[in-house]
Amino acid sequence: MAKSRPPSILLTWLGARTRRLRLGTAVIVLPWHNAGASGGAGRDPRSPIRRAGSIFGIGKGYRYNEFAGFCVPMEEADARFDECLDVILKAWTADEPFSHQGKYWRFDSIVVEPPPAQRPHPQIWMGAGSERSIRRVAAQGSTCLLGQYASLRDVAWNIAVYKSEVEAHGRCFDPMQVGVTRAFFDCPTIWPRERRRWTAACKNRMRQLKLATRPDGTVHGGPDRATGDPRAVNEASAMYGNPDDIARKLEELREAGVGYVLLNGGGSGGGGRGRESLRRFAREVMPVLRRADEHRLNPIKIEVYCVRQHGVAQAVAASP
Repeated sequence: MAKSRPPSILLTWLGARTRRLRLGTAVIVLPWHNAGASGGAGRDPRSPIRRAGSIFGIGKGYRYNEFAGFCVPMEEADARFDECLDVILKAWTADEPFSHQGKYWRFDSIVVEPPPAQRPHPQIWMGAGSERSIRRVAAQGSTCLLGQYASLRDVAWNIAVYKSEVEAHGRCFDPMQVGVTRAFFDCPTIWPRERRRWTAACKNRMRQLKLATRPDGTVHGGPDRATGDPRAVNEASAMYGNPDDIARKLEELREAGVGYVLLNGGGSGGGGRGRESLRRFAREVMPVLRRADEHRLNPIKIEVYCVRQHGVAQAVAASP
């Protein structure tokens, strides 16, 4: 079992060197973390030259072996998540030292400094895959981050669930309140090397399913995590191909009700090939989307949120 290094280190470095780039996490699994320390890790960069805010993306986790590795029972995930988030919100909004006496964490007269630049706190995104989790996120008024492998049919259903719960609480639904993540690589031709990388992506999908599988063979989480041939799931969800292929898949997402797409990486493990993939996307795909958006009431927003290499976040980029 292995996880990437604390994202707060990279975000602090990036925050000191960028102005318009919106930084964030997707996601920090709260049940594994010390509640008081997480409040500090999730604060936004306070550089006076920065113009963009930040996102605190969180989740409760779903992979059995990762919980086992941290010696945290999965049955405690919901309760730990709720208590940890409660402490984090106190740490962000309290004007004086506060105490907390909970089931899993206890603190006496603590304060997290400096306070967040965004008031009352950074925007909170919550990962969700099941109907119960999606309704919970909607009820709390947070932005929902759907799973990377969900099919178009499941994405449309999940958005409808979120929308109905938002409206049930007397609020207006905004498509930008639901983010849909997709693996991404823009290449004009599928070269043999890219085919090998595609095969590696399928193997990684198998590894993720293995991590999520309990001893009794069941998988905790949404249907995209539990069932389906890994290759078929990847081919149905990932945006992998030439600019026309990617534009077509983005249009399919738009037709399913998606307004906010997060592209995971640039493909091929980042590096030079990943950066060139992003440049092709900006040159050849974004203009097509902008032209289409001029005649639509529901423009789609695209962000590239993370490029990873060897388990460590390597770069972050965004396209409006």
